[in-house]
Amino acid sequence: MPVVHRFDPPDRFIAGTVGEPGQRTFFLQARSGHRLTSVALEKQQVEILGERVDELLDELLSAGGVATVIPAITPMDQVDNGPLDQPIVEEFRAGTITLSWDTEDERVVIEVFPVVEVAEPIEADEDDLVDLPIDEPEPEEVFLVRLPPVLARVFATRASSVVRAGRPACQFCGGPIDPSGHLCPRANGYRRTLS
Repeated sequence: MPVVHRFDPPDRFIAGTVGEPGQRTFFLQARSGHRLTSVALEKQQVEILGERVDELLDELLSAGGVATVIPAITPMDQVDNGPLDQPIVEEFRAGTITLSWDTEDERVVIEVFPVVEVAEPIEADEDDLVDLPIDEPEPEEVFLVRLPPVLARVFATRASSVVRAGRPACQFCGGPIDPSGHLCPRANGYRRTLS
């Protein structure tokens, strides 16, 4: 039976970072009262999760039939730009993340599962593989967050701003520019710097 870090709903659920741009570690963090859970993940996971939450809420808003109020944008009084809560203790590193809508409770449901170590490949003929059972290990931990639509929109807005707060993108190749510049492939290896 996995350890489930369940927040239904949390007092706060955000994406945040620790470190300087280019060296940041990204976290999802939920807090309810004094209970705090932090899960490390990749920048792309934060970006995609934020985008998907926004898309889900937009689809629900346009489809109608939902009794709960779904804000089109984050209400100004709900914007959360505060730092991550302390202490930041990484429970695990995120692997698979699922997103769904619970029609009964009208909540956005986010499940985060840890990275799974891949077992050694099995040496077998193609015909033998058909009969092999698929043995997916049960995760040791699960981070489960159930959000009302307003908190989900707040999360999506914050996730987008956290991702954008990194290094600026090169106007020519789109790659990140460090304070010292970067070698731009579109400029035949010449170093581009911020102007």
